[in-house]
Amino acid sequence: MLRLLRDLVWMSVAAVLGSSSLWAGTSYNLDDLQSVPMFNARAERVTYRGRPAVQLLPAKGLENADDGMLAILPGPDFKNGTIEVDLAGAPRAGAPPNMRGFIGIAFRVHPNAEHFECFYLRPANGRADDQLQRNHSLQYVSEPDFGWQRLRKENPGVYESYADLETGAWTKVKIVVSGSKAQLFINGADQPSLIVNDLKLGDSHGEIALWSHTTTEGYFSNLTVKPAP
Repeated sequence: MLRLLRDLVWMSVAAVLGSSSLWAGTSYNLDDLQSVPMFNARAERVTYRGRPAVQLLPAKGLENADDGMLAILPGPDFKNGTIEVDLAGAPRAGAPPNMRGFIGIAFRVHPNAEHFECFYLRPANGRADDQLQRNHSLQYVSEPDFGWQRLRKENPGVYESYADLETGAWTKVKIVVSGSKAQLFINGADQPSLIVNDLKLGDSHGEIALWSHTTTEGYFSNLTVKPAP
């Protein structure tokens, strides 16, 4: 469960596509930014594998924590539509061996991040030698009530799936949300790698956030949000 220790910091975001608004389908390059509320996190502008990116890092004092991190992006509420982003995640140096480089996108984030839906990746599982571990490469959660432990225990294999992921490599992610359903696409695939037909928050709405884990070296680039017509 995410400890909602709020560390307000300033990142910079540059909106492109001229004067178009985010909810008209504007792209956001996460390399130049404005005020973004953080939970358990701080952010730095970096260049990673040849491109400008935002790196999420644990807030001061949380370097050894085992917790989620959120950077909530500006813009009107998101209900239905498509979210696309490039992600790269790997376990931080010195992280426990069971950490997998958790990184993803939260959506329909409620005020103060009290509830949110999230798809995230476990890149270190994507090419594991063990097939069961590979099957845990992609994950859906709905925090705080439906974490991965509860979902795996009550519905094994339903809310997680396999995808070919490479630790630390840029991975293209697309999330399509409609009502109480959501689909996760990886690296431009025509078919979703993970389908959720019963989002635990139902047909709700909220903000969009970058999500990572305090044990992860995580990077984000090229975020685009397109609302449904």
